Amino acid sequence: MEIVMIVIIAYLLGSIPSGLIIGKGFYGIDIREHGSGNLGGTNTFRTLGVKAGLIVTAADILKGTLATLLPLFLDTEMHQLIAGLIAVIGHMYPVFANFRGGKAVATSAGVLLGYEPYMFLTMFAIFFICLYLTKYVSLSSILGAFAAIIYSMVIFDPALIVVVTILGIFVIYRHRANIKRIINKTEPKIKWM
Repeated sequence: MEIVMIVIIAYLLGSIPSGLIIGKGFYGIDIREHGSGNLGGTNTFRTLGVKAGLIVTAADILKGTLATLLPLFLDTEMHQLIAGLIAVIGHMYPVFANFRGGKAVATSAGVLLGYEPYMFLTMFAIFFICLYLTKYVSLSSILGAFAAIIYSMVIFDPALIVVVTILGIFVIYRHRANIKRIINKTEPKIKWM
């Protein structure tokens, strides 16, 4: 029964549409109707600005972290990473936003923060180094996903390898349109770094 409860709570946590809440609640804007149409932090930065982008990104990270910690809070045998993975699915396909969610990057990062904080910090650094060098958020996210898979293999945590590989596939799949734009040189670059 506790496992079923964790699955439901983790999915609902992931489903909280931070970008939609901040956009509509504080700016009167549905960010799905602007920019990339995505509910994640990147589109929030582009559509609503830095402050809103930081809040949404932090909230999306927190969703993954809280879901990953649920099995510890409720003292069950369910693996933390399963709860985190369910939250990421909720983020991508949120019940509260007609199943149109984000691209899984921030919430996946939150899963890492809840399970392997040093890995989170390493991936955070890699993401920003890639962002500094390329100016592409999407490419930095994809490279970060590859780096996370390699990191999990180096520390050799079998559950982490499996879940991080699944999360990496999610991230890459959700960025397929961005990959095409990068190849065609039409993907927008950030201008603040």
